[in-house]
This record gives sequence, structure tokens and C-alpha cells, in this order.
Amino acid sequence: MNNNVDAKYSTEVDGKQIWVLDDLCTAAEAKELNNTLIASPFKRDEIARPDTKDYRHWAINLNTMLYKSLPVYQRCLDSIKRLTGKDYQAYRGYVNHAAFGDMLFTHTDCKPESDELTVLVYICEEWNLEWGGETLFFNNEDDCVFACTPKPGRVVIFNGAIKHVGRPPNRICFHPRYTLAFKMELDHN
Repeated sequence: MNNNVDAKYSTEVDGKQIWVLDDLCTAAEAKELNNTLIASPFKRDEIARPDTKDYRHWAINLNTMLYKSLPVYQRCLDSIKRLTGKDYQAYRGYVNHAAFGDMLFTHTDCKPESDELTVLVYICEEWNLEWGGETLFFNNEDDCVFACTPKPGRVVIFNGAIKHVGRPPNRICFHPRYTLAFKMELDHN
């Protein structure tokens, strides 16, 4: 099943789906999450791949009760069910913090044979096209074939085996780029 009724954009990379949705997180929700994160205790302990372990980036892990209580989480589950015909659940929720000067690396979120999804929610209060910060998606030949602009409240859902990277904001951006991430696996219950 591949019903793209909810998606503003959809594409596939090497046979793996990407959906971009603009109506799952309201501007008010994105602003509230953004304002909450400003004072949060981020740690610089997240790595993209084992070979880049010396270059850590900022993140904060969320406990299961917290991320499952977010209204956007349930809306994401509902959309995933409509898009894929399958039930998923998050096994991890966290927020990435990226600012100008950070080094972020391409990576995948799961093994190629896994049926896992990644959900990214851009929780910026505002975003200017010139600030950069796009999430780039690469094919098996390491060519960038899709870019997702981090608009406030935008959600991108994709197969976690697609190589991707969130680029840090450009020099003229004085705001961090916060991305709420859910790592999803099939719900076998």
C-alpha cells in the first residue's frame, strides 16, 4: 500500500520511500516545543557512524512517556498507517540540535534489510530559506537526490536505510535547528 493522500511531496530512493507532510505538527506546537528546548540539557554525545565517533553532535533523549504523549506522535502513527498500511511504534525519541559550524555526517538509521522508518519533525519557530539546514537524501551512488527544507512543523517520514544527513544552518542563521526524531519499528502487538 502506498497511499500518498497525506503527503505534500513523496519520492523514493533506490526503492525506499520518503514522504513530506506539512499538516501533522501545528505552528503553535512547533513554537512551544522550540521554546521548551531552549533551556534543555543537550549533551554532545550523538554520533552519526562508528567511524565519526570523534565528531559528536548535540542531542537530548526523550523518555518514552514524554514522546508518546506528544500530539504530533499520534498523528505521525496515523499517517504512517495510511501511507504504508502497517502499524509502527517508536523505540526511540530524541531531539537533535544543529548550529552553524557543527559537522554532521551522512548515515543510515538501520540496516538495509530492516523495515524501519525515521520520522523527523522540524520544530523551529521560524525558518528562512537562506538559513540552509536541509535534510539531504542520497542514493546508492552517493548522489544527493532529494532535499527536505526544514519549515516550521514540517514532518518527513522515510525508510531509515536511506543514507541522509541534516546539514547545519548557514552563517547568517543565529537560531539552532531543532529536529524531533522518532525511530520506528513494526508494531508486532
